[in-house]
Formats: sequence, structure tokens, C-alpha cells
Amino acid sequence: MKKIFYFILLAGCLTTITAQTTKINTAKNTIAKPKLVVGIVVDQMRWDYLYRFYDLYNSNGGFKKLLTEGFSCNNTFIPYLPTVTACGHTCIYTGSVPAIHGITGNNWYDNALQKSMYCVEDPSVHTIGSNSIAEGQMSPVNIFTTTITDELRLNSNFQSKVIGISIKDRGAIIPAGHAANAAYWYDSKSGNFITSSYYMKELPVWLQNFNNKKIVDSLYGLNWNLLLAKNVYEKYCDSDNNNYESKPFGNNALTMPYTLANYKGKDYGKIANTPFANNLLAELAKNVILNEKLGKNNTTDFLAISFSSPDYVGHSFGPNSWELLDTYLRLDETLGNLFTYLDKTIGKNQYTVFLTADHGGAQIPEFLHKHNIPGNRWDDGDIKKELNDYLNKEFSHSNLISAVMEYNVYFNHPLIDSLQLNTKNIEQKTVQYLMKKNNLVLNVINTHHAAEATIPSKIKEMIINGYNPQRSGDLQIIAKSGVMDAWKTGMSHGVWYTYDSHIPLAFYGWGIKQGSLTRETYMTDIAATIAALLHIQMPSGCNGKVISEAIK
Repeated sequence: MKKIFYFILLAGCLTTITAQTTKINTAKNTIAKPKLVVGIVVDQMRWDYLYRFYDLYNSNGGFKKLLTEGFSCNNTFIPYLPTVTACGHTCIYTGSVPAIHGITGNNWYDNALQKSMYCVEDPSVHTIGSNSIAEGQMSPVNIFTTTITDELRLNSNFQSKVIGISIKDRGAIIPAGHAANAAYWYDSKSGNFITSSYYMKELPVWLQNFNNKKIVDSLYGLNWNLLLAKNVYEKYCDSDNNNYESKPFGNNALTMPYTLANYKGKDYGKIANTPFANNLLAELAKNVILNEKLGKNNTTDFLAISFSSPDYVGHSFGPNSWELLDTYLRLDETLGNLFTYLDKTIGKNQYTVFLTADHGGAQIPEFLHKHNIPGNRWDDGDIKKELNDYLNKEFSHSNLISAVMEYNVYFNHPLIDSLQLNTKNIEQKTVQYLMKKNNLVLNVINTHHAAEATIPSKIKEMIINGYNPQRSGDLQIIAKSGVMDAWKTGMSHGVWYTYDSHIPLAFYGWGIKQGSLTRETYMTDIAATIAALLHIQMPSGCNGKVISEAIK
């Protein structure tokens, strides 16, 4: 009996030990991942803003936290043309280039459909959240490849939640990807955040309640005053009153501060030209995290945030304006508060953040002229008209140019073919005409044969990476340094020069080392690095490389 008792006791102990061992091994075999990934794009943020304004950033703000506690890549570049918003967001989240992912600009002329297209337009869907019609006819249908957010959804068998938010539709839709749970963007007509029927049949109740608060009216009531003393702006910026800056708040609103209270309940679009649009988006982000319970699941969730306001402010006032400096000082505070909120709700070191930009921005040409630096303006609409007028004289036919967009010249091939004209002759005359604009144009490249062009390899590679037969033009105009496609005031971007192509990139939080990197990295590397961090497949068209130095 004693032998039987000891045998039973021993068997029980072995069973207990085996069960505990199995539990431990199972725990060891589980791949650790962050609870939440927060992807932050600051629209039009030049890399040098991190350091130009460094001494003014708050010690508890977002930028110093990223630079001192995270991992920063100080030589990250865009590897394609054109350097514009839609292409940038798509490259960040696909790890790919326009030649592969298909988003060749904010707008392009579709050679197959023979019409102009907007990057996220989708007439098959309708607006959810307001009575505005066109504002909600948007989806990611025009993207050819998967995004890192799509791959996260696929990897988790669609258990991970993915949500994109922005003031701009393209800033929310593209990062969220094809398989997102939701994407929300701002409707300037109603003052609501809206979506499309691609994602859902109606807005969630929490977002309806958020919209009903009309936070924009409260933000307008703050007006836009200087955050710091006047002498700070005088030290870091151009003069406050310049006739080459735009006037989004009216012809009489020439300098800071700006009165915004009179826009309450009347004009919900003006908020985008102020730093308070960043506050509005950050509040939405907190509501998304809370109400969608992001970071509370058994899988990693993803929140994609694109701060559009810096782009609106930059276009209107330029990189050396009081308004832009004030916007970044306030964004620094907004990001710091957001990180504090994430620490409290998700848990410190339980989430991963990356911050980057979709493109940079040029100096205002007239500002450059004051300091004897070359710069100029052009308008693609004017160039198209000039070219058509010139070619009409040469070939006795009008409208031989279908479009000039994003420094691309599109020939009207159906018309040229029907008239039995020689395309090579038209191309030759077009190039000759453009090259005579020696104050604007550096070179003109045939995009179909860019690999054969006698130009520096970096520019050649950027043209090839940006070329898609269905959506790109026949000729790529390489503007001279400081030349931009812009109105008579304000500034723009889109070219290969460093002021447009050198972007910030910083990682922070779970799985990220503390440090910095000076070797050259690329926008395409972001998705590859996040995929490696999460142990998931890279997006289908990804041609970036993992920034292994950033990962613990």
C-alpha cells in the first residue's frame, strides 16, 4: 500500500512539474510585442526644424523626448519624385516607391482613363458623418500594394485594430491601409470628422458625441497669440509682415496675433491654418484610444496620426515665419501631452512610436532674394498653357499637352495619334521650349528612358522610382534650386533638393534603443523596421531595409 501511495504521490508531482514547465516554455515561446504602435507624420516637417528650434522646445515636450530618450536617424531621405503628401504617406506605410505602389502624386493624369485623378478618390463610396458629398467619396483603392498596417491585420487574423486620423483625407486613409477598421478625416464644411462607406455604415456613437462638442469653436475662442516673448521670434525668424506671405485670415490680418473668435460657427476651414488643428487631432487621438480600447487587446494595435496643420501653415507663411515657429512650439507641447496620455493609458514602454514627415519644404523665393540666394516661382497651369500655345504654332493643332502636374508633362497621345503627328518631334520641341526657361529649368528628362539620361545617379534613381506608366507623364522637369510650383505668395515643395527630401525620423518606446544614427537611411526603411520590430511580413512592395541599429 505504501508503494502504491508513493507512486501516486510521485506521479502527481511529475504532472504538476510538467504542467508548470509547459506553462513556462509557452511563455518563453511567445514573441513579445508592444501593445500599440503610434505612427506620427508631421506634414511638411523639414529635418532641420528638430535642431533649429531645439533650444526652444520644452524639456517635457515631444521632440526632446524623441531625441533624448528615443532613436533618431539624422540623414533620412525620400528616394523618389515628386516629394508631395500622398506619395510620402504611401511610401512611409508601404516601404515602397510610386513606381510600385502607384501613388504618383496628390493628383495625376491617368493615361489609361484619360482624365485627372485625385490620390484617394473613389466615386463608388459615399460620405459618412456629414451632408458634404465629395469630401467623403474617398478610399485607399488607388494604392497597388499592401501597407504595414495591412500586414499587421493579416498577421493577427484581423484581430489587431488599425485606425488612421488626420485633418486631410489622404493623411488618414493611406496610412490606415486597405484593411483598416476605420479612417477619419476633417470636413471643413461641417466641422466634423467624417469617413466613407468603404469603412462603415455610420459613425460610432463616441465620434458623433465628439463632433457634437464643436471643439473647433472653443479653439477659435483662444485666438492665436504668441506663445513666447516677441524677441524670441525676432531672433529666429524673418520679419513678421511680408508681402510674399499668404493671408489666410484676410487681407487685413498681416501679423500675429490673429483674432479667430469671429469664425465660430461660421468658417470651420480656417482652423487648418492654425496650430490648434494639431490640438484638435490630438484630442481625437485620445478619444480613439479610449473608446476603441486600443492597446487593450491581446494583439498589437496601430494608430496612424498625420498632423496636417504644419503643412497649411508652411504653405501660407514659409519656413522662416513667426507663424511656423509658433506652430512647432505648440506642436511640441501637444506631442508631449500625447505621450503622457499614452504612458497613463497604455503604460510606459508598452507602446512604440515613430515620427517622420511626408516631405520637407522650400524657402519662399522672395525671402531668398533678400539674402542673395537664387529662387523663383512657376505655375503648372501657366506652363501647360504656354506649351499648348507654342506647340499650336509649331504643329497647327491645339491641346497637344493633356496636363502638367507635379513637374510632369503629359502628352495628349490619343489626339497626337489621331492627327498622325510625330510624337518624337513634339517631344523635341517641348524640351527645347522648356530649356529656354533658364531661370526655372535645369533639365528635362524623358521618363520612359530616364535610365539612359546623362544626369547624376541620385536624380536618375528618384525619377525611375517615381515613374509609373499608367500615372506618370512623358517628361520630368528638373527645376533649378529654389524654384517651386506655387502661387504668387507662400511656398511649396515637390522637388529632389534636400530642403524637400531630407526628413526627420525618430523611434521611441517599446523595443527601441536610445541613440542616433548618421548613416544615410530612407523613407522606405520605416515600414521595414516596424515589420522587423513586430515580427510580421513586410508590405508586399517594400524595398526598404531594416534600420537594425534602432531595435533592441
